[in-house]
Amino acid sequence: MSASYLMTEDEARSFAADWIEAWNSHDLDRIMTHYAEDLVLVSPIAAQLLNDPAGIVRGKDSLREYFQKGLNAFPQLRFDLIEVMRGLSSIVLYYKNQKGTKSGEFMELNPQRKITRVVANYSA
Repeated sequence: MSASYLMTEDEARSFAADWIEAWNSHDLDRIMTHYAEDLVLVSPIAAQLLNDPAGIVRGKDSLREYFQKGLNAFPQLRFDLIEVMRGLSSIVLYYKNQKGTKSGEFMELNPQRKITRVVANYSA
């Protein structure tokens, strides 16, 4: 395992802004630039959209398919960033969507600042 690192506040805010802008553009190629090939995503929305109670997506190709389903299912999708929190080799993005639902995504990052693990949480 590589050494842990802490993003600067500016790096964390820049990463978050680019991630939010990519999603708001609905440009799947741009969205995918944030993710590592071997990532794992855990999400209750994945469980719903994929009809799989585990809600786990593994690998970039599967993630791309899942995100495409999400963009198709939610054509008005829009995220507004509320807060960015940074930790060792990780970041949490707290945002709300176009319906006002709040989300918190814990993301582990590799040294190249690509997301390797996501755990998504949503307000009730």
